[in-house]
Amino acid sequence: MAENWIIKDSASDVAATADKLVAAVEGAGATLFARVDHAAGAASIDAELAPMTLVMFGNPKLGTPILQNAPRAGLDLPIRVLIWDDNGTTKIGYLDPADLKARYEVSGADKSFEMMAGALGKLTDAASN
Repeated sequence: MAENWIIKDSASDVAATADKLVAAVEGAGATLFARVDHAAGAASIDAELAPMTLVMFGNPKLGTPILQNAPRAGLDLPIRVLIWDDNGTTKIGYLDPADLKARYEVSGADKSFEMMAGALGKLTDAASN
């Protein structure tokens, strides 16, 4: 995986980890935008893919200052967290917000990035336990 990812092991399978992440996101008052089951997509074309779910969510209070400063960051926002089966071990990972800041050369919105990093840490910890 890319070095700019933060990846954790989860004690649960992919579906349960995704359920816990969605519950944590909704409990934190963030907005769930999508839950994408990549394995189901593969199955729809009679292909196999290990369990893999993408959860997209955000909080306008954090994302809007970033988008105001760097509209191209809308390609990576709302936040995406990927949960996948890696040879029997469930992984949960996301791009480090510091990498997003550097990628789009955002000057300003530091508080948003700090809060985003903290929220992602807490939410993925809740999902992975």
